[in-house]
Amino acid sequence: MSSLLRMSLLGELTVAADSGEIALPASRKTRALFGYLAATGRPIRRERLCELFWDLPDDPRASLRWALSKLRKVVDRDGVRRIIADRERVTLDLDELHVELRHIWVRLNDDPPFIPPPELRDMAELFERPFLEGLESAGTEIFQHWIVSERENVRLMQLNVLRRLALHPELSLEERAMWARRWQEETPVEEEAARSLIEALAKSGRLDEARESEADFHRAAREAGLPATGSLLPDIQENSNGEIVHERPIETTSRRMLRKQKIGFCRARDGARIAFATVGEGPPLVKAANWLNHLELDWDSPIWGPTFAACANERTFVRYDERGNGLSDWNVNDIGFEAFVRDLETVVDALGLERFPLLGISQGCAVSIAYAVRHPERVSGLILIGGYATGWRIGASAEEQARREAVLTLTQHGWGTSNPAYRHIFSQTFMPDSKPEDLEWFDEFQRQTTSPENAVRFQEAFGHIDVRESLSKVSVPTIVFHAREDQRISIDQGRELAIAIPGAEFVPLESKNHILLGHEPAWLRCVEETAAFLTKHGI
Repeated sequence: MSSLLRMSLLGELTVAADSGEIALPASRKTRALFGYLAATGRPIRRERLCELFWDLPDDPRASLRWALSKLRKVVDRDGVRRIIADRERVTLDLDELHVELRHIWVRLNDDPPFIPPPELRDMAELFERPFLEGLESAGTEIFQHWIVSERENVRLMQLNVLRRLALHPELSLEERAMWARRWQEETPVEEEAARSLIEALAKSGRLDEARESEADFHRAAREAGLPATGSLLPDIQENSNGEIVHERPIETTSRRMLRKQKIGFCRARDGARIAFATVGEGPPLVKAANWLNHLELDWDSPIWGPTFAACANERTFVRYDERGNGLSDWNVNDIGFEAFVRDLETVVDALGLERFPLLGISQGCAVSIAYAVRHPERVSGLILIGGYATGWRIGASAEEQARREAVLTLTQHGWGTSNPAYRHIFSQTFMPDSKPEDLEWFDEFQRQTTSPENAVRFQEAFGHIDVRESLSKVSVPTIVFHAREDQRISIDQGRELAIAIPGAEFVPLESKNHILLGHEPAWLRCVEETAAFLTKHGI
């Protein structure tokens, strides 16, 4: 009978059986190869493995065969063949190999009502160890980029665990404050982390520490160029025994932005009513519409709230709901790329804006590019995030087009139902590294912002986008951001934008998310780089 091998990727790479730890090959490349196969958990082409671990003029294929022979001696035991290789691919069979990091990932993404505190504490302790410690330089530059990216993914899992501990209802206020402090130290400008620490300290009677933590958070936020927030300290009143008798809820930054936002309406050439909004003070920053928006619901979003608050920092932030969704008219004859560009023109004209930087996200990038080429005198700069020049019906493979067609069918039949499974297709590809509650919010948000029919029409319209001929005609300063492991739009598509736009800057981001989230370091880098870009060009 075979025994389940246990493998740890956190700290030094180890493998153990019931009889104890198993000695691994001395070669760091071989151990790094082992860790890579375990972390990816899927068949990998031999050519890819050679690129990751062996530089020419070595004989990569021979080196790979030698490394696999060493690993077979470690894991192919008890009559079980765990390394499966053919002429093309290599796979590490994980059915009888317990990889602790993958187990933690499954537990966190299953999103049970709660994970017991002892299990969460064990996870937090494990995350104190670096991912594949000591193997950073065991492969080529490609492997080094991969390990940096994976360590960022591990860090996001660690933040998930710290967040759960800081907010866990079964823990004492003192322990919650301890975990909240560790969470806040990892993410010094994350408002939710700071609030959890400040509230735990205040409610446990440590008011001076709570005020000091609040001051530290506001200082870090100012240094990062983020918009000012209200007080994070709960309004606590105590009775003569020192017991809390009243707490006043604190208005969040997003709720304050919603309260200050001004909404207006204008008519496009074909009569479609377009809703737009402005918030903040200062020079304008205009955002092109993307999938999907709602001028009011966006502010309660764990996805858009932090981004829009940053956009409104010391600027008048202008955005609008695309025709067919949000507060704009849903019943419209035309949902197509030219209509999208005309809607942007309509909003800008209605507000009388003369010159402004233009922000595009996802398909909003193509709309922004087309507008900038048609109206170069009005656009002072382009900020493009997760964009592409050609839609899926033009630039995608036959296999990808078939998948998209299948999604169209699912959307048509399941979008408007209470079952989020159909909409979850989008949520998971947009934000594979988001918190479970963020995915739940986005699932419901999509249903509220447009109809099943329009959801299909939007996808069809995005498939036919083609701005390739416009790229070389862009004459304004441009910065292009793209997540390295974007699951929806490949980084190659973002890179092609930057190459084809004269003088464009390209900034790759360490993330898997198509929509950047406010709690991830990639989001903060995007905010900082954007501020530097605008300052550099005097925009």
